[in-house]
Amino acid sequence: MKITHTEIYRLSIPMEPFVIATGTMDYAQNTFIRIHTDQDIYGVGECSAFPMIVGETQDTCLVLARDFAQLWVGKDPLAIGERLAELDVFVARNTTIKSAFDMALYDIAAKHAGVPLYRFLGGSVRDIVTDITVGIGDPAAMASKALAFKDQGAAVLKVKLGKQPVEDIERIRAIREQVGDALSIRIDANQGWSYDGAVIALRGLQPFNIQFCEQPMRSYNDHLLPQLRKETTIPIMADESCYDHRDAVRLATQGACDYINIKFSKSGGIAEALRIQRAAADHQIPCMIGGMLESRLALSAKVHFACAAPNVQFFDLDTCLLGHLEDPVIGGVRFNGYVLSLPEQPGIGADIDDTFLIKCER
Repeated sequence: MKITHTEIYRLSIPMEPFVIATGTMDYAQNTFIRIHTDQDIYGVGECSAFPMIVGETQDTCLVLARDFAQLWVGKDPLAIGERLAELDVFVARNTTIKSAFDMALYDIAAKHAGVPLYRFLGGSVRDIVTDITVGIGDPAAMASKALAFKDQGAAVLKVKLGKQPVEDIERIRAIREQVGDALSIRIDANQGWSYDGAVIALRGLQPFNIQFCEQPMRSYNDHLLPQLRKETTIPIMADESCYDHRDAVRLATQGACDYINIKFSKSGGIAEALRIQRAAADHQIPCMIGGMLESRLALSAKVHFACAAPNVQFFDLDTCLLGHLEDPVIGGVRFNGYVLSLPEQPGIGADIDDTFLIKCER
C-alpha cells in the first residue's frame, strides 16, 4: 500500500465564547486531513490548535501539513513507526499537527485490518463517562451553569479556575452550594497560579471535596510540585507539564504529581499517548484522556484510545460539547447524556461531512 495524496482543510467550527485562564476562544481552530492510498482506503485525522498552550496556531498547522503530505507521497502508511519518525526528523515538536497525521495512519491501518481502531490497538469496549466543563466567569454565573449541567445528568464537573486564588475559592463555594456534595468536582487552573497562589487556593478549596487539580502552576515551576503536594490534600494532575513518556517518568520519579492528563495535541497522537499511559502505569500513576476543542471525529479517536489504554481512568471528553455551534461529523462517537459509545465500524468510524468541507479552505 502506498500513499497517493493528502487533502488538507481549515476546519474552523464556530462556537460560543469559551473562557479559560489563558484566553477566550470563539472558534475551534482545527485542521482536518484525509490521507489517500492506492488501495481505495483513506484515513482521517483532526487536530485542534491551542496556541497559548501548545505554541501552534491553525496557520502553522496548515503550513506544516502541506510539508508532511509531500514527505509521505509514495510511502507505506502501514509502517506507522517509520512515518512518524520522519515527521520528527523533519521538524521538532509541533505535536498538534503531527497528531492529525498519526491519527490518519492508525485509521488506515485499522480499516486495512477490517476492525474498529480500539480492537486494532488491542482494546475492548469499556464504560466511558465524560465530565463537563464550566468555564471561568463570576461565581453566580458559574454556579448556575453547574446546576444546569447537574440537572442534565452530569456526574462529574470540571471547573476552570486560575485567576485570583481567593476569587477562585468563592467560585467553587458558589458551585458547591448549588449542586450539593454528591457531584464530583475536578478543577483546572491552566497554569494560572503562582506557587504561593496555588498554596492559598488549594488549602482554601480542601473543604469542598475536590477530586483533583489540573496544572496549578506554569510548567517551568515543575520543580515546586513535590512541595506543593505536601501543602494540600487535593491530588495534583500534570497536564501542560507532560508532553511525552519521558516527561511522565520525570514527574513520577520526582514525586511531582498524582495523575497525568494525556492529550493528542501534546503527545503527537496515539503512538506516544500509548507510551505515556504505559510509563505512568509503571509508576502507579493513573491517567486521564483530555483534549482541546476537537470535533466528534478526533473525539472518536480518543475514545478508541481509551478503550485500549487501561491506565486511563478519568475522561475529559466534552470538547465538542463546549459551545460548538455546528457538528460536521458523520458517524463517530455518540453521547447518551454524558455516556459515550463507539460505532462498530472499521477504523475510527467517523468522517467530516463534505457539505461542511465545501465551506472550508482546502
